[in-house]
Amino acid sequence: MLSRLTRRRSVAVCAVPAVALLATAAFAPLPFSVAQPGTTVNVLGENRGTPVITISGARARDTSGQLRMTTIVATGPDTRVSLGDVLDGWFRTDRAVMPRDAVYPSGDDVEEIERHNVEQMEESQEAATRAALDHLGLDPADVRVTLELADVGGPSAGLLFSLGIIDKLNGDGAGGDLTGGRTIAGTGTIGADGTVGAVGGVALKTQAARRDGATVFLVPKAECSDAEAELPKGLRLIPVTTLKDAVGSLVALETGKGSVPSC
Repeated sequence: MLSRLTRRRSVAVCAVPAVALLATAAFAPLPFSVAQPGTTVNVLGENRGTPVITISGARARDTSGQLRMTTIVATGPDTRVSLGDVLDGWFRTDRAVMPRDAVYPSGDDVEEIERHNVEQMEESQEAATRAALDHLGLDPADVRVTLELADVGGPSAGLLFSLGIIDKLNGDGAGGDLTGGRTIAGTGTIGADGTVGAVGGVALKTQAARRDGATVFLVPKAECSDAEAELPKGLRLIPVTTLKDAVGSLVALETGKGSVPSC
């Protein structure tokens, strides 16, 4: 009986189920995904030989500098993630452990997830075009914008799409480039009204941006603390809440006139 066991022996006996539980958990699949920095794409240039932004009905400018949208790569919804994978992800700065439902809110079916991501991308492209043309006072009936970005889904490139359209059509508004010749990266959803929304995974996206040469990173203001957590050396954060904010900050950065916000 337990009441007649010594303290040492009772602890040893009670520890057996815990050890068995940990051993089982170490090999059992867990409801997490492990993410890491993904690719970045210059929306002012080409992706796989195809221009990311094509404009008709208005003259497109030749641009210098880069506007790089950023991504993360996560284990698939059907990938087995063990306790060891989770612990490894927690202790590495180039990995992040996320609830699977947060990465794949549309479910576990791979085809369904791909369709969902494509739909989100298409909606993001429409909103980005509308926001950019409205910002410039242009009528979508007169200016046609085509956006092509293969193998990337979701809405998080919206802000960079809008900025790319504005740079190609208007630059900084005074004959210069919106980028000022820099390599600028960022992330953020965009609403048709120009509102910038949070996206998640920004600490990994800043690493991808710096790896690919960016010195400035546009981040939704609500995610400043996440971006600062693992901020690579040499990368400057600029928080934004609207497309107008983003354009104003880039113009101020390029011209040296006006203030540039920071996290």
